[in-house]
Amino acid sequence: MAHFNLPIALTWLRIVLIPLFVGVYYLPDPLLPMQGKNWLAMGIFTLAALTDWADGYLARRWGQVSAFGAFLDPVADKLMVAAALIVLVWLDRADMWLAIIIIGREIAISALREWMAQLGKGRSVAVAFIGKVKTAAQITAIIALLLYQPVIPGINTVWLGTAALWVAAILTLWSMLHYLRLAAPHLTPSAVGPTSRSVGLADPREAEKIE
Repeated sequence: MAHFNLPIALTWLRIVLIPLFVGVYYLPDPLLPMQGKNWLAMGIFTLAALTDWADGYLARRWGQVSAFGAFLDPVADKLMVAAALIVLVWLDRADMWLAIIIIGREIAISALREWMAQLGKGRSVAVAFIGKVKTAAQITAIIALLLYQPVIPGINTVWLGTAALWVAAILTLWSMLHYLRLAAPHLTPSAVGPTSRSVGLADPREAEKIE
């Protein structure tokens, strides 16, 4: 298959893990108590986060970067994060409006990313440091709120997760404004000329990942 290699397989694995992650909390309590569900869900999410790092690293190292991989990778990321946030809201461990801010931003920036890639300007909105910090805060928040119990002596896991989610939400808005500012010069009618691409990506390097 033209679009199948180990990095792509890891990305697909991340998508396959989503229903397994959600399904953990539908297991009967006699089969798996809530504490066990928390640890299992956290483990699945952590595995997904590791595949997110591994697929990009291997694709670059082995020269297997492709337009399809560049498209699928952020889709898998955002689906997993959205699923985790919805589960946390359902468990009453995260505020709904914080989840809406983060998920809404991901949808908006994904649309912006695809639009800019079609214009051949994907690198104009490449990932910034603020996006990496936002992603780190987001992962920390989700892992802590999935555990929802003391793990490290002297550290309140719930407080850590809640604080990290607030940081992620604030940085989410900040980074969205940052990317919109970078993209603004290319969104004017004069910038969108007849030479703009209507389909696909000729160069997968233009599909830079936006965090």
